[in-house]
Amino acid sequence: MPAGTGLSWSPRRLLPLWLRREPLSLWLAAIAVAGAAALPALYLATRAADSSDTALDAIFDPDTAAILWRSIQLIVLVTLGSVLIAVPLAWLTVRTDLPFKRAWAVASVLPLAIPSYVGALAFISAFGPKGLLQGWLEAPFGIERIPDLYGLTGATIVLILLSYPYVFLTVRATLWRLEPEMEEASRSLGRSPWHTFRKITLPLLYPAIGAGALLVALYTLSDFGAVALLQYDTFTRVIFNEYNSAFNRASAAALSLVLLGVAVSLILIEAGARRRARYYAGANAARRERRIVQLGRWRLPASVFSGVVTFLALGVPVFVLVYWLVRGINAGESELFDFTALYNSVQFSIYAAVATVIAAVPISVLSVRRPGLLSAGLERFSYVGFAMPGIAVGLGLVFFGIRYATAIYQTVFLLVFAYVVLFLPVAVGAIRASLLQVNPRMEEAAMSLGRSRINAFLTVTVPVIRPGLAAAAVMVFLLTMKELPATLILGPIESRTLATSIWTAAEEAFFARAAAPSLLLVVASAAPMTFLVLRERSSR
Repeated sequence: MPAGTGLSWSPRRLLPLWLRREPLSLWLAAIAVAGAAALPALYLATRAADSSDTALDAIFDPDTAAILWRSIQLIVLVTLGSVLIAVPLAWLTVRTDLPFKRAWAVASVLPLAIPSYVGALAFISAFGPKGLLQGWLEAPFGIERIPDLYGLTGATIVLILLSYPYVFLTVRATLWRLEPEMEEASRSLGRSPWHTFRKITLPLLYPAIGAGALLVALYTLSDFGAVALLQYDTFTRVIFNEYNSAFNRASAAALSLVLLGVAVSLILIEAGARRRARYYAGANAARRERRIVQLGRWRLPASVFSGVVTFLALGVPVFVLVYWLVRGINAGESELFDFTALYNSVQFSIYAAVATVIAAVPISVLSVRRPGLLSAGLERFSYVGFAMPGIAVGLGLVFFGIRYATAIYQTVFLLVFAYVVLFLPVAVGAIRASLLQVNPRMEEAAMSLGRSRINAFLTVTVPVIRPGLAAAAVMVFLLTMKELPATLILGPIESRTLATSIWTAAEEAFFARAAAPSLLLVVASAAPMTFLVLRERSSR
């Protein structure tokens, strides 16, 4: 600009108006995070392109269509079952006088700490043919065999019980932020608690339910441990066999791309159902006193429902683990508890939780505050890693580390990077659901008083969305604690974790040695969940 005009000029003026509405650094950070999340998918595409004939044969093989149908069946059943369990459980533990509801809240999330292969082994040991239940029924009742647990039925039950907490946490965090006025108005007009929940509360929970259901669907799509042990062929089991048995990486990469296509379809379905919903809450909504629904004669059924879910999802695996551990101790097993592995697991999980939440904030903010093609595309890219098998993400980052990042190959940095890629959508879903309830006019008011946009976000919005940030961090922490394939492939040499210790012992059929680190995993994961529930109590 000419001197003396009193006007300043910045290269930022060259940017489109829609891009100037948020700090450029926020857009650049979101683009960098989304690009990093897409690295494993780039590896798969490169590997498949190198052997295009083999890849095309794998994609158009009739068996691939059969695998796709089995995977879709499992996804639909597990997602539906998780929602049906999680939504009423979240409502009971936040809005009612359910006895011991804080204990139920903590217990309801702890199944996230149980690796799918441990949960499957526990259910096979307890309810499978010749399992503990059949043994207890055989002598008094003469029952020599109980229904088979393997296949679609067993995989569905186990995955529902281990993955419903995704929906539970996002819905619970949202319930704490909902304005109570609309529900109170409904009750004042004589509507029953059930009518109020169905007509007022439930529609306000749709964004959180959608975010949690998407995570359940993607987790089911990418799970390997449960489907492998329960002998149900989905994409992950076939891909693992191609990588490890047939040594056909081109075919495995092609099947992984098909799996990625299914994941993208799920993301698009969730985005279409979401329809850019906005449900703003006031600045002090979480602190306002809200009417607690008196369950009355429904207290006993509600308590039974909570108890049955907790018993099946947490009690059965823990009981079986304790049973294995006691048998091992009685048999003279020594050095069952590996506290070095516990330290490594907690350390890596804290790093991953902090890094993933920080990485998720730019994408979450832009997807809520600046909806459009670019922000939507960045959000979709963040879901790529979660949908792929951990072995595919690990091998993709091995390819990246060997070629372009040798300095961090087989270090904690690359391992934490893998965790961020794998679990970024978990944080994005929880943070986005909380941001949808924050009216942006609160930030605008702060900015009108002279605060910068970043300062207004940190001082006005962040305190309001703390339940969502905490839920995101806890979920990433729990998932990192039990992550196996990426840890096996990318972990620093000689750095054992609880997950790798469990897998090694289980592979060698040392169930007592697998039980001890599994119990440590559950105990270590209980700490952050207890902290989260206590913070909810203090924020009321």
